[in-house]
Amino acid sequence: MNLFGPLYDRVIKWSRHRHAPRYLALLSFTEAAFFPVPPDVMLAPMVLARRERAWYFAGVTTAASILGGLLGYFIGWFLFERIGEPLVELYGAEAQFGTIRNWFGRYGVWVVFVAGFSPIPYKLFTVTAGLMGMALAPFILASAVGRGARFFLVAGLINWGGEPFAAFVEKRVNLIGWSVVVAVVVLVVALRMH
Repeated sequence: MNLFGPLYDRVIKWSRHRHAPRYLALLSFTEAAFFPVPPDVMLAPMVLARRERAWYFAGVTTAASILGGLLGYFIGWFLFERIGEPLVELYGAEAQFGTIRNWFGRYGVWVVFVAGFSPIPYKLFTVTAGLMGMALAPFILASAVGRGARFFLVAGLINWGGEPFAAFVEKRVNLIGWSVVVAVVVLVVALRMH
């Protein structure tokens, strides 16, 4: 089934749109607080489309993610019962949320840094940081370093791979797409079994 080919083509087209950096910023902001789609899905094709702006796109993604993380933090701090708890339930992430709370108790600010690379949705970390009353300055710093490292790494790898990488992805977009779906399903099942 050629499901991912047309989606890939559409995302590449959007990534060349003159407002693409705004869309990337909006996606990055909302993902850090409540939205389920990670910004990498837009960052990667934008870098492929305009490699000379790779670092700019990574910076936009990082800055917007930090601001979205602050929204998640304030949801946890002030609105956990009204917004945060329903959000955790919406994603079926109660077990992950409990694990993250334990990690915050053990490792503190380091959890936020590692969250930048974790397969667990970042929004769970931002909401938990607010709920647990983590100091704001270390939260912002850890978010900047963790998320920045992730997005600059993604942009750098795609920029480095260039056209051969783009051609590789284009030829195998359906295989890659279905592989990601399978990996996500396996990860969700494994996390729910713990």
